[in-house]
Amino acid sequence: MSVAVENLGTSKDDKGFFGQPAGLSTLFFTEMWERFSYYGMRAILFLYMTAAIIDGGLGWTPETAGPIFGLYASSVYFLPLIGGWIADRFIGAYRATFIGGVIIMLGHFSLAVPTITSFYLGLILVAVGTGFLKSNISAMVGHLYDKDDERRDAGFSIFYMGINIGALAAPLVCGYLAQAEGFKTFIGSYGISPENSWHFGFAAAGIGMAFGLVQYIVGKNRLANVGLPPGEKAQRTNEVYANNFSPAYIGQMIFLLVLAVAIVGGSAFFYGADTALKYILMPVVLVIGLIAVLLTGMQDKLSTADWKRLGVIFVLFTFSMLFWMGFEQASTSLNLFAEKLTNTTIFGFDFPASWLQSVNPLMIIALAPVFAWIWVTLGKRQPSDAVKFALGLLFAGLGFIVVAYAASFTDAGKVTFWWLVLVYLLHTIGELCLSPVGLSSMTKLAPGNMISLMLGVWFLSISMGNYVAGRIAGEFEEKADVLTGIFSKVAWILIGGAV
Repeated sequence: MSVAVENLGTSKDDKGFFGQPAGLSTLFFTEMWERFSYYGMRAILFLYMTAAIIDGGLGWTPETAGPIFGLYASSVYFLPLIGGWIADRFIGAYRATFIGGVIIMLGHFSLAVPTITSFYLGLILVAVGTGFLKSNISAMVGHLYDKDDERRDAGFSIFYMGINIGALAAPLVCGYLAQAEGFKTFIGSYGISPENSWHFGFAAAGIGMAFGLVQYIVGKNRLANVGLPPGEKAQRTNEVYANNFSPAYIGQMIFLLVLAVAIVGGSAFFYGADTALKYILMPVVLVIGLIAVLLTGMQDKLSTADWKRLGVIFVLFTFSMLFWMGFEQASTSLNLFAEKLTNTTIFGFDFPASWLQSVNPLMIIALAPVFAWIWVTLGKRQPSDAVKFALGLLFAGLGFIVVAYAASFTDAGKVTFWWLVLVYLLHTIGELCLSPVGLSSMTKLAPGNMISLMLGVWFLSISMGNYVAGRIAGEFEEKADVLTGIFSKVAWILIGGAV
């Protein structure tokens, strides 16, 4: 018998934040600042890794930087699967989110220290912290509403707007601090080496997360009972323990962990650590992670209807993974394309290539209300979730057809940045068709005591997409025929998935 989970939805009379529950404001601004920290660092990270040592970078080739970036980015979205499980079973979503925010902040400040040790430590801390925060803050948004509350999808759209406000501002601030010649001259006048400007960008990301933590604490009371640990009430504690921590279940989880370590460790021993990290680690994580989810469902004795809904979740997972494989090229191969092969001058002003990372969130903010109006106007005639997912893949594929065409001209010199603006417009339309719908679907389809875990599954699809995106970025070369071939292949994979 599965654990009964109390309805944590707030009253439908609670309309304190744009007609939504007042608690949404707390989660909105927390996520806005967390995404500021993430996207600020993301905008400059790959460029920092591939910048020459004399320019303050690590001096790595794309072939070296791509897989490492992909492994980091995939970890950022895989670890929420574990963080969601811990919150569902132990500490609750509220505490998990706070712990995650603190760890993320420390990670960004570690990146601000110019040593290779602090660089790796920072990546690990940001990934672990995001694992605690990402799925759990989204789960709390879902918990603000009753299952039949018609405001749910609109609430997630507002929440998604907060994400993109942070993502819009972050590359402008962090990119300026990291790359702008004016700022390098400024810090040089104070005796600070201009090559350390990258680390000011990372520090700004940490300060952003600190702001998010402050307002999360201040706005705690607006959340009422949302995000409490599962054992908060004594009468539920024993039942949760009996159902979720049986010796058989614990043994299964330990076996999966040992199996994963054995496969990856064995691969590293026989084929080398580089091969294990590039080709073995993430596929093993994917398979083991999904098996763990299935075992959790069996342990919780889900109903037939619950299993059917889980089946739908895994279908959406597959299409989501394909979409993010293409979309997350923005921070790697498309970012490098902007840096190396794009003319970033407008009206005589040469702006940092990382600023182009703000185009997508700007378009999200502009177009999200339009899409919301379209879905509301269509009402029951609007496309199904599956059709929306297919549209997302189609528009992402069209974006890569555009950049493949633009890449064919790069042997003659740098191309205009307007090509990338068009690419990001198409990708944004695809994202608006797929991403908010995906988040909302996870909270609607997930069994009551597995919401954070299922949101972790959603982020696992993004994790795998990031991993593949990093592998693709490792193939980057400043040659027109190579880039056209790479981008064309990605385009047809996405369009094929849509069909």
